Amino acid sequence: MLRSLRRRWDGYKYRFVPWLALNLRRKRSPEEVLFNTLGFTVTRDRSSLVSAGTGVFVTKGFVPKGTLVSMYPGTVYRKHEPIFFQSLGNPFIFRCIDGILIDGNDKGLSRSVYRSCSRRDQLGPFQMSDESWLTSAPQNPLAVGQYVNNCSREKAANVCYQEFDVPGYFPVELKQYLPNIVYSHDIESHLRCVVLVTLRDIKQGEELFSNYYTVVN
Repeated sequence: MLRSLRRRWDGYKYRFVPWLALNLRRKRSPEEVLFNTLGFTVTRDRSSLVSAGTGVFVTKGFVPKGTLVSMYPGTVYRKHEPIFFQSLGNPFIFRCIDGILIDGNDKGLSRSVYRSCSRRDQLGPFQMSDESWLTSAPQNPLAVGQYVNNCSREKAANVCYQEFDVPGYFPVELKQYLPNIVYSHDIESHLRCVVLVTLRDIKQGEELFSNYYTVVN
């Protein structure tokens, strides 16, 4: 099943940002753009799991199996880079298969580091990442993946994590919609992104659940 999802994702993964960007430029709300473009909306709300806090729900529409349903935002750290202080009491750090870490915390020191790196890398009028996921009004409504809760015995996983590196030919003007930034600007490597892809069809009103140990590279 994961191989099938991988094949579908390989033909799809670089198309969703241009679609969203084209519609966002028409001054529509991000939620309206998401629904008109992909046929669904996702929103953070109180999780259906007891004591789980915030979760992510499909609030409108229908999500077919094999669809990108959210992104994991945050600062991207290589293995040797300092993340100790940011990691203290931080449940939003995602570890990739190769040891790369993504800090998806939108508060405190993590928030400050992301904003600093984002503004450091701005290229003239072009932003190299999306800062709006740190606010209450994100321009990319998919940037809520860090709030997807782990599955349980009662709630089976309906999404899995997919890692990929943004290619060098990705248009500069569209990077403003990517909710990730590298910690060290002097590293010549592709930007790592992690998205969540549906394992089955998901209906309106359902909460998203992942398995923290299911990562496809």
